[in-house]
Amino acid sequence: MIKIIAVGKCKEKATRELVNEYCKRLGAYTKLELIEVLDEQTPDRNSAAQNDEIKRREGERILQKIQKDEYLILLDLQGKMLSSEELADKVAEIQTYQSSKLTFVIGGSLGISDAVKERSNFRWQLSKLTFPHQLVRILLCEQIYRAYKIMNHEPYHK
Repeated sequence: MIKIIAVGKCKEKATRELVNEYCKRLGAYTKLELIEVLDEQTPDRNSAAQNDEIKRREGERILQKIQKDEYLILLDLQGKMLSSEELADKVAEIQTYQSSKLTFVIGGSLGISDAVKERSNFRWQLSKLTFPHQLVRILLCEQIYRAYKIMNHEPYHK
């Protein structure tokens, strides 16, 4: 089972449609659950302390959605970069030897709380590029789908 926890609502129809398309495709391989947690309002001129408080609140909401037996992969700018093949190997290894419940977390616009970082089992850097959170959802779903295609020795180059 794959769970994706994302901070904030998926607002744009086109984004929702693409995410839903990959969720539908993934249904042939695994159960997928997409959970959105409420994001905090982030005024432009926040202090560092205010930003930490926002991340803490969002982090609490994320942690409430995670069970003890779930393996948590945090999308993190300081995480390890993986190729698609390496991600497929990682997913297969986790689901074979560690937990059948794999959870990916996409943090809020200010980043992620220390508590969520500490709970994570693996921190993954999707790219050195910066992407909007809505696009990250699409990229994550596509890469998970690609991982399952690779794991099942099926072609996928589109």
